[in-house]
Amino acid sequence: MRRAGTGLAAAAAGSALLPTAPAFGATPEATRSRLTGPLTLQMQAIADAAQMGHPLPIQTLSPDNARAQPSPRDAVEAVLAQQNGPHIVEPVGNVQHITFPGLGGPILARVYTPAVPGPYPVMVYFHGGGWVVYNLDTYDTSCRALCNAAGAVVMSVNYRLAPEHKFPAAAEDAYAATQWAIANAAAFGGVPSRVAVVGESAGGNLAAVAALMSRDRHGAMPNHQALVYPITNYAFNTPSYLQNATDAPFLTRAAMIWFWQQYLRTPADGANPYASPLRASSLSGLPPATIINGNDDVLRSDGEEYAARLRQANVPTTRTLYTGVSHEFFSMSIALLPARLAVAEVAAAIKSAAPTGKG
Repeated sequence: MRRAGTGLAAAAAGSALLPTAPAFGATPEATRSRLTGPLTLQMQAIADAAQMGHPLPIQTLSPDNARAQPSPRDAVEAVLAQQNGPHIVEPVGNVQHITFPGLGGPILARVYTPAVPGPYPVMVYFHGGGWVVYNLDTYDTSCRALCNAAGAVVMSVNYRLAPEHKFPAAAEDAYAATQWAIANAAAFGGVPSRVAVVGESAGGNLAAVAALMSRDRHGAMPNHQALVYPITNYAFNTPSYLQNATDAPFLTRAAMIWFWQQYLRTPADGANPYASPLRASSLSGLPPATIINGNDDVLRSDGEEYAARLRQANVPTTRTLYTGVSHEFFSMSIALLPARLAVAEVAAAIKSAAPTGKG
């Protein structure tokens, strides 16, 4: 098991000790690293809490049983309860549910509006869970944190899950959500030219794919893509997969293999750039990107390699590597200092992103 470090990382345990977020480097193409050492004390506490219920390896379960296991949100709630910490639900101005058209029928979305007056930038948000597990509730904390930090409308999309709906169902839902949000942003106080795509893990994959599809299909383009530890390639032999194969919290190599097996119709789908955006022949013409990775994560190399390809295509790209944290850390901002810094980074990127030519 990874052991926790001390020093700056330990400040995650108490908001009174929160430092000001470090200034970013002047070069937007630079990969930046914050915090050092093994897992922070609070990250380790959350990882330990996740194991207290002795969850079974996801690759040994059916999708239905996998969905019934505790989520990372449950681990955060357990730690906050032990520490008498803040309530996990961060207030926002308003929350409502809508539906919009999709290829498979109406798609549900949860729309978070900040308390500050608009008009607002908009984030079309895609949750994580390997395209198979989790839902809008699991990542409610991420959406609330982003809504408040960016002063933006967040539209969290209830895309179809595998294996009931195999590839490319989720990708098509992501594209439909992006196009609908740009066309209808003004209806919920948003600015059509300031609609970004944002996602975590499998949701980061869908955000990247939505941008690709928008370019390829000559659709309306999002003005930014924020990809949090995105899945970008159907491959399991990268440095981070090998380094974190079995003992990194919340996601293992075997689990990722299982997720891909549920998602793809056949292994041949893994070569499709709408499943593996890293395999697109060109990434030129895509919106500027912010990529977030945690060091102790099998998906670290996915983000690193996608950032390199985007830069090669002259897409303005910033990638930040947060050390001392694992997969799922971004959704833990209520309890974890590095997550608060990462949310602030994404929010700053969304607020400063140049508008597209639409609206």
